[in-house]
Amino acid sequence: MSTAALSTPETSLRTRRVALEEAGPIRPIPLSRVVGVELRKMFDTRSGFWLMASIAITATLATVAVIIFAPDADVTYTSFASAVGFPMSVILPMIAVLSVTSEYSQRSGLTTFTLVPHRGRVVAAKAIATLTVAVTSMVLAMVIGVLGNVAGSALAGVDATWDASVSDLLYIVLGNTLGMLVGFMLGVVIRNSAGAIVGYFVFSLVLPGLSELLAANASWYDERRGWLDFNYAQGALFGGNLSGEEWANLAVTSAVWLALPLAIGLVALMRSEVK
Repeated sequence: MSTAALSTPETSLRTRRVALEEAGPIRPIPLSRVVGVELRKMFDTRSGFWLMASIAITATLATVAVIIFAPDADVTYTSFASAVGFPMSVILPMIAVLSVTSEYSQRSGLTTFTLVPHRGRVVAAKAIATLTVAVTSMVLAMVIGVLGNVAGSALAGVDATWDASVSDLLYIVLGNTLGMLVGFMLGVVIRNSAGAIVGYFVFSLVLPGLSELLAANASWYDERRGWLDFNYAQGALFGGNLSGEEWANLAVTSAVWLALPLAIGLVALMRSEVK
């Protein structure tokens, strides 16, 4: 009698069980490895690579523009930091959006959530990877600003002016990080690349204009704007030296406009069907 004839579903199942017992307990994939995979996914695609490269490219172009066009009196580190900060405030949220929505637009979520069934660990890894890219990118931009300030001062024949303290730079990092988290939140809530990107530009460009218009025509809103407008409260970070009330404004608006929608989006993401 052949071996195949002796094989039954029961013996095959028993063989698999014995093999699993001999292999020992199955350990979950470490979070650090998931974070590493998410970081590589940000660079692996052509669009992801150029989006990351655009951080260094735009920071360099902004620095060169200040050197060429700024008057000698304005060749200060603050000028370079402001010039570099503007493109960063646009590019970093786009990276955060795509880190989430690419799983759905490119249908890679079918593979990702099969290899790591616990979606919460995947989302946490994406958030950690996003924040890592944000901080690293801003440090790189600040270094480029330092080099630009040194070179610009030398070319202009003036002394280098370092008019930004460490606390000012930390405020800028926090402000840009919050902006990136807004992009991450919109990616989690909308889960569509085009929709989330449009949503971010509406949130960051359209709503501030409407808020400014309302503040100019309604005194009650103008008096309470810090408690209601997230962009207004976040903008105070770029001025530095926040008061206690301004920190409270930032905490309240962040909870309403950032934390609450993110929590709702996470609940929906955990229950949604990945197609």
